[in-house]
Amino acid sequence: MAERAMGGKGSCARIVPLLLFVLILAGCAGGPGAGGYRGGNIAGNWVSIQRGDTLGQIAKQAGVPLLRLQRFNPGVDARRLAIGQRILVPTHRERAPGSGPYRYQVRPGDTYSSIAQRFGSTARRLQTANPKFSANALNVGQLLKVPRGGSARTTASTTQSSSSTASKPAARSRTLPDPGALPDSARTWHWPLKQYEIARAYGTDARGTLQPMLLSTSANTQALAVADGTVRFADSMRQLGRVVIIHHRDNMQSVYALCERLLVEDGDEVKQGTPVCDVGYRHDTGRYDLLFDVRHGGKPVDPKQVLR
Repeated sequence: MAERAMGGKGSCARIVPLLLFVLILAGCAGGPGAGGYRGGNIAGNWVSIQRGDTLGQIAKQAGVPLLRLQRFNPGVDARRLAIGQRILVPTHRERAPGSGPYRYQVRPGDTYSSIAQRFGSTARRLQTANPKFSANALNVGQLLKVPRGGSARTTASTTQSSSSTASKPAARSRTLPDPGALPDSARTWHWPLKQYEIARAYGTDARGTLQPMLLSTSANTQALAVADGTVRFADSMRQLGRVVIIHHRDNMQSVYALCERLLVEDGDEVKQGTPVCDVGYRHDTGRYDLLFDVRHGGKPVDPKQVLR
């Protein structure tokens, strides 16, 4: 097994940070990757605002009501859209009635806390509104009821508190709770490739942006599940190609991106070493690359801490 550090170049440096919005979530998220949306079905995806865009145009392309798009993006001012600003486009299954509750479709990396934070609710209220679902076992595509905000008393109290601290910037932290020390079950994971070179190690780049690990390999190579688990996502993500997300014991997740062909489906139970996808060739790097990410409770982890 070869292991050699190489510098990532080209568009890879621009694409890779998108994976951090997956899971996260955050996380891998972080939800589907952001990016341009023209030329494809954007319903259910995150999109990035481009020059000249309006929410009306985005809603029209997605085939969803403008009001629903606006309600799924609280705090976004339609008159002050910024280039690169990320917008969540609802699916046709989702709803946003004025009286609530909203109907929200779970995306990769979502947690009750992240969903609640987005819509001004609380994780406790989401759990109460969805008693049949476990907060620790959300499935991608699952429809949840999302209560709107707090009670009238809470809203009034919040408004009064906000007016008294208007000089302070609003705190909109997306920091996930600390999941604690890595579990023992994550100390014996195998590498996702039998033969590989580390094209870019996990860590921050010159701009301070956290980058997942990028592995290069040879043609006709399959990525392997690093540990036993359940496939929670197996589909395409904008600018990340085909992606597989596996949930493991003790709130651990592994992500395999830039795949050429998927070999597993949502809900599959996999064993350590099970092929999950064919590694794809990338013209911008001239290599067969696999973007690999590890998460603990949605928070990024250096793969070298768990891979053996």
